[in-house]
Amino acid sequence: MTTKKFTIKDIAKLAGVSKGTVDRVLHNRGKVSKKAQDKVDSILKEIDYQPNPMARSLRENKVYKICVLIPDMEIDPYWIPAHEGIHNAANQYRSFGIVVEQFNYHPKQKNSFIQKSKEALAYSPDVLLLAPLFQKESLQTQAECKEKNVRVAFFNNYLNTLSDDLFIGQDLSQSGRVAAGLIDKTTGDAAKIVIIHIDLEPHMQFKEKGFKNYFEDKKNSNIDLSTKKFTTDDLGLFEKKVSTYFRAHPSISAIFITNSKVFMLLPILQELNFRGIIIGYDLLTQNIKNLKSGRIDFLLHQRPKRQAYLGVSYFAEFFLFGKKIMNQNFLPIDIISAENVDYYIN
Repeated sequence: MTTKKFTIKDIAKLAGVSKGTVDRVLHNRGKVSKKAQDKVDSILKEIDYQPNPMARSLRENKVYKICVLIPDMEIDPYWIPAHEGIHNAANQYRSFGIVVEQFNYHPKQKNSFIQKSKEALAYSPDVLLLAPLFQKESLQTQAECKEKNVRVAFFNNYLNTLSDDLFIGQDLSQSGRVAAGLIDKTTGDAAKIVIIHIDLEPHMQFKEKGFKNYFEDKKNSNIDLSTKKFTTDDLGLFEKKVSTYFRAHPSISAIFITNSKVFMLLPILQELNFRGIIIGYDLLTQNIKNLKSGRIDFLLHQRPKRQAYLGVSYFAEFFLFGKKIMNQNFLPIDIISAENVDYYIN
């Protein structure tokens, strides 16, 4: 394979045609005779010609639009790092003709998701990157993207269906297994464990499944495992129900919370003098504080900032450099403790 960079002039000379003919072949525009086409194609194959998408994009002033459909960080602080990742990627590629438009939806309102999906698609994007909190509505949006020939990609959560579309995030089931392994190593064989969903979303069930599979695969396990769901629409009622549940189950030795809202349980558990293992997700300010104080034992870090950044950058580099896009990019499952958390936030 040659390493020489061939210009249009070089290719024209080798093929015995004009520069205009080579230009028309390379950019698939205008009429070219079959004889001339064959000559140019033969030379391109011989020299292993590779187009430069970025140069072409800059020359033609081509603009690529990436729309991002993401929960509002003002409503759920978990999404703050993801917004930062999008902002960083947008700034990095802006000068190369990559335009990133953000559409924020209410994480608890399906109608908000539907409305923002419509607004994003009305923008006629080349790509729609979304965090699909609502399964049915996300599938509908995915179908609309296919109809409009809009590429679609998901981050943080994946859909409950097989898809060839890009997903960036953790293997959610495996993260549940990691949590189960941590609890298994820090409790006895007859431990009483509860999986807690706070404001249940479909992706949390993948974590629950992985957690349960860990103990199902382990021979001679005598643990007592249960699942409990709570909602936070009414905080007073939430606190009352949590308190009632734990008062009725004083022998619980470990808790696995399947999202970032672990901090919401802690005042109640402290009041009840809970001394068991607590594992949750994500480096929210409240969670970090409680991790350092010892009230949380471990946090699993989902890297939301990295997820969102990669979602934008993968497509930017596809458009600019022709880089291949994989179907899945599972990020590492980071186990965060009080001893190593500072290395993740500084």
